[in-house]
Amino acid sequence: MAKKETKPTKLQPPYNFNNKWEELLENEAFIKVFLSDVLEKYIVKQRWYGGKSSKLKYIELSEYFRLQNNEEVYYGLILEVNFYEAFFQHYFLPIAFVSDESFAKDDRILPISIQDQEGFIIDAVNLDAFRRVVFERIRTAVPNDTTRVQYYKSHLFTEQVYESSRCMGLEQSNTSIIYNDKYVLKFFRRIYADRNPDYEMSRFLSEKKEFKNTPGYLGSIQIKDHENVNITIGLMQELVPNDGDAFEYFKNEIHKVFHNIDDKKINIKTLPLAERFERLGITDIPPQIIDWVGLNLFMKVQKLAMRTAEMHIALGSEFEDTAFTPTRFNGDYTVWSKNRLLYQFQNRLNSVENNLHKLDGLALELANEFLEKKNEVRKRFVNFDWTKLKGERLRVHGDYHLGQVLVKDDDFYILDFEGEPESTIRDRKVKQPPLKDVAGLFRSFHYAIYATIFNNGDSYSLSQEELFEAGEILYRYLKSVFLGTYVVEIQNANINIGYQQERVFLLKYAMLEKAVYELGYELNSRPRWAVIPLKGISNIIND
Repeated sequence: MAKKETKPTKLQPPYNFNNKWEELLENEAFIKVFLSDVLEKYIVKQRWYGGKSSKLKYIELSEYFRLQNNEEVYYGLILEVNFYEAFFQHYFLPIAFVSDESFAKDDRILPISIQDQEGFIIDAVNLDAFRRVVFERIRTAVPNDTTRVQYYKSHLFTEQVYESSRCMGLEQSNTSIIYNDKYVLKFFRRIYADRNPDYEMSRFLSEKKEFKNTPGYLGSIQIKDHENVNITIGLMQELVPNDGDAFEYFKNEIHKVFHNIDDKKINIKTLPLAERFERLGITDIPPQIIDWVGLNLFMKVQKLAMRTAEMHIALGSEFEDTAFTPTRFNGDYTVWSKNRLLYQFQNRLNSVENNLHKLDGLALELANEFLEKKNEVRKRFVNFDWTKLKGERLRVHGDYHLGQVLVKDDDFYILDFEGEPESTIRDRKVKQPPLKDVAGLFRSFHYAIYATIFNNGDSYSLSQEELFEAGEILYRYLKSVFLGTYVVEIQNANINIGYQQERVFLLKYAMLEKAVYELGYELNSRPRWAVIPLKGISNIIND
């Protein structure tokens, strides 16, 4: 995206302009007013704004374009937010002008007068008329669109009539609009000078591989910036009716498991342990564990393992599109991975040292162990040769956890392929071992167990320490049952994830990486939960 160096000046109200709305973005005086501290105050309050931990310096208008249908015109803005820490981020903001005094009171950006008509500039997603324009442009999209704002429609999108639309709400990084109670259009707020991986992955899985357990791709909106680079600003998919996400589902099931300790008078000291990363079928689980946990939870884990394997099989069975063809580990990947991980590790190490005063009990004990063994952890990240691995790398989900999975009718649907939030757009598209996704899911199981303990501890008779012990026993069986299904399905489809020793190494490596990544968030946001990634790190370095 082209970078402009002019810093906007601050003007004072009243803001009156004689231009037509269709010409307003050509008025430099309006641009100066719009980019003033008025916009800054609006931006920093938005849920999708990702710069809250940094100090905003000023905002520039990097790009603007029209989102219109016939004579109905709205503007899409690409805002460059500059920070005092010497970096910047780009955000997408669609705007509209409304004159209704009672409309969108919470989403007004700027009060202005256009040709003597008083009103407000607002975020256009609040306006039904804008949402309808976007729907109609995707519905009527033509193949091989060469205009600057390009609308795409999948053959799966056959709707002929706009009926209704509403904002989904409760999102952090994006804004989703529900159409006709059947479709979802996701506007990407934090944007990058490239096609969004969520768009690429969703379209590939849905259109080319017909993977049924992800929302069907229906269309998208792309723009070309002044450097002729594609930017994804919108993705339309089928709305999957659901009963909530898998994180909440598994927490509820784990809550029942902990209650069983009391109801069935289970002595956790006598429960057998599963070997770390062994593969188990239902019939391999000891009777004492079945008596405690029941069959339902393990059967659900098997179903999730099946869907995860099917996703990776679809991603690993492409031999034409080079963006998705499997590839081997090589020297370039080794350098990329080690440099990235060492930077992240040092960052988290500093966070632990600076936040020790926030910790106590087991969390403090584990944090001190982490600091004492920091050189051992660092060596785990660097003292090996990726090129000796025999498995293959694929495009993967990249941020796979239970919150990215929907539950419906005893089945699971995988969504949100944007990748790891802290990674650059290029890093999110690097092909990775598919076991990295599995490791992310395992870390999510760990979180579900501990979150259940933290949220419901008073309802169990066991002490927190005893619940942690029971949780670790359950955790091993969840992982082993998952692997029992996942590995068989992957191998039957001839996807190369390496032999047993290599698989265990990759899982340990990726789980250690994920736990170190999680540690930074917990120390900054909820130190009480830092025990979860710290316990994950301890499990691996002491194995």
